[in-house]
Amino acid sequence: QVQLEESGGGLVQAGGSLRLSCAVSGSIDSIKFLGWYRQAPGKQRELVAVMTSGGNTNYRDSVKGRFTMSRNNAKNTVYLQMNSLKPEDTAVYYCNALLLHVGYWGQGTQVTVSS
Repeated sequence: QVQLEESGGGLVQAGGSLRLSCAVSGSIDSIKFLGWYRQAPGKQRELVAVMTSGGNTNYRDSVKGRFTMSRNNAKNTVYLQMNSLKPEDTAVYYCNALLLHVGYWGQGTQVTVSS
């Protein structure tokens, strides 16, 4: 099993920055992918950024150049640095860990960007 705990959300003005953290525990060595997803009210959950076990990252087009996913292996934590935030980035952000046959979710953290 894997446990995930997000933190770092909040209210920020457009153009501002936030850094989300996701503390990972449990069967960390079994994780194939770590990802950040978001879900805005009335919309489907969408993938924002993903990192392979080897450290390669990919981003959805709308956040490329603004968001950066990174990890600190010593702290078992992954981060999502979000710059130049826009009101359309407002959502609950979730951390996800994908193992071979199962995925795990954190509880989510709210990000609200005011115009």
